[in-house]
Amino acid sequence: MYPTLSDLLLDLFGFNFPLPIQTFGFFMALSFAAAYWFTNHELIRKEQGGKLMTQTKLVTINKPLEVSDYLLNVGIYAAIGFKLLEMFLDYNALVQNPQLFILSSKGNILGAFIGAAYGYYEKQREAQKLKGKTPTQVTQTVHAHEHMGNILGLAAVGGVLGAKLFHNLENLDEFFANPIEALFSFSGLTFYGGLIVAAVLILRYTSKNGIAWYHMVDAAAVGLMMAYGIGRVGCHLSGDGDWGIVNTMAKPSLIAFMPDWFWSFQYPHNVINEGIPMPNCSGNHCFMLSNPVFPTPLYEAIISIIVALVLWSVRKQFKIAGQLFFTYLICNGLERFLIEKIRVNNAYQIFGYHVTQAEIISFSLVITGIIGLWWTYKKSQTNSAFIL
Repeated sequence: MYPTLSDLLLDLFGFNFPLPIQTFGFFMALSFAAAYWFTNHELIRKEQGGKLMTQTKLVTINKPLEVSDYLLNVGIYAAIGFKLLEMFLDYNALVQNPQLFILSSKGNILGAFIGAAYGYYEKQREAQKLKGKTPTQVTQTVHAHEHMGNILGLAAVGGVLGAKLFHNLENLDEFFANPIEALFSFSGLTFYGGLIVAAVLILRYTSKNGIAWYHMVDAAAVGLMMAYGIGRVGCHLSGDGDWGIVNTMAKPSLIAFMPDWFWSFQYPHNVINEGIPMPNCSGNHCFMLSNPVFPTPLYEAIISIIVALVLWSVRKQFKIAGQLFFTYLICNGLERFLIEKIRVNNAYQIFGYHVTQAEIISFSLVITGIIGLWWTYKKSQTNSAFIL
């Protein structure tokens, strides 16, 4: 496994350059980039097709800077300088534990002064450009896809907070044992928690900005599926604990041509140091599972990316708004519900049955998707806004 991007580059290309980037975090960033690209593309297509209208808003240009503008800029650059200079001076500490380094009080006062000075200088230059100009209100046209920067920010914040919240609710023993690690590590993220919280924030924002919810969710459907698949690649490559149950069965003849690790895997060098010590290994990540398990993140990555590509290829065939999204819910729910049967997860006791949080949510997504397909079809009979 490759806990850091440096480990991956070393294995692929044979050179060792220490980078303070965790593999899981890198693929999480890629997943957000994929979701952004697909969603942005669809919002543009919907606007060109006349389904999304531009908006206008009044903005004030040439507005004089206030003291608060200076203070905010100086504070931001001081914080950046405080950390940035220390990163150069103690790069090894940054590489060893990036999250701990960034979230700690470790920094450099000289860097903070340099950053603050630059922040003040930048605002002074801006103030000079505004000198002698009269504040004026102008009308600006805003396209739907131009909201994607704010949408991405809400998705990042809501996604991580929701993922952490749901994971810690599911693993309260881990949270109480080490709350700082549970809250701030990149491992231990529950996808559905992130999806739910981010969706609430994004739909609230887009509804205020004139984007109908059924067009927004359709635009995001493929991106969400692709992002999930890419995120699972990161889970597999880093070995973040989202693996399956023990699998000591012989590899079926149907997949005899596949490498053994496709069927069962011990996740050596996993990022959470789970399992038994590896012989002749030294460093931070020298553990492997004592028994091979199903590499479920790999299966989920393959299935999700294929489903995303299929949905992308047929998206224009959907003639009722909202139905692409509800189809995505069904596909995503079915995939996760089935994979839970061979995946390690905490289970709840409900009416004598062992069920996981993901099983409950994924089953709910399938039911929601089925009801949504029926509801949007009925709605399209009386509301032409749903006709694509």
